[in-house]
Amino acid sequence: MRPLIALAALMLSAAPALAADPVEGDWLSEGGRAKVRLAPCGAERLCGTILSLKEPNDPETGSPQKDKNNPDPKLRARPVVGLQFLRDFKRAEPGRWTGGKIYDPESGKTYDSKLKLNPNGTLKLDGCVLMICRGQTWRRAS
Repeated sequence: MRPLIALAALMLSAAPALAADPVEGDWLSEGGRAKVRLAPCGAERLCGTILSLKEPNDPETGSPQKDKNNPDPKLRARPVVGLQFLRDFKRAEPGRWTGGKIYDPESGKTYDSKLKLNPNGTLKLDGCVLMICRGQTWRRAS
């Protein structure tokens, strides 16, 4: 019986690691206004964090952009760069995630969201209110 257990342990240790989902990585938002990293966050979830902005400083103050429209006054001083604004996406299938939330720092609003990898390698991201969705197409950052 011991050789069987040893063989099973050897096979498990030699098994390939699960491949990353094709949406994981760095993306440029529509118009190149932000660079975003999509990565796992928690158990079987996907989140997105703002890595950089095309215009990182507030034109009025010259200081880094802040989350000034957040409905929670305690969060209005946090920087937009480094902000996790996509959260709780659940994998529907490789390259397609649903059930997420997208936070818009420009309006301070949060929307239901879904995303999917298009056949041409771009990423379709939708934010939805009730049954009405508005989308953007992102491209891979190089």
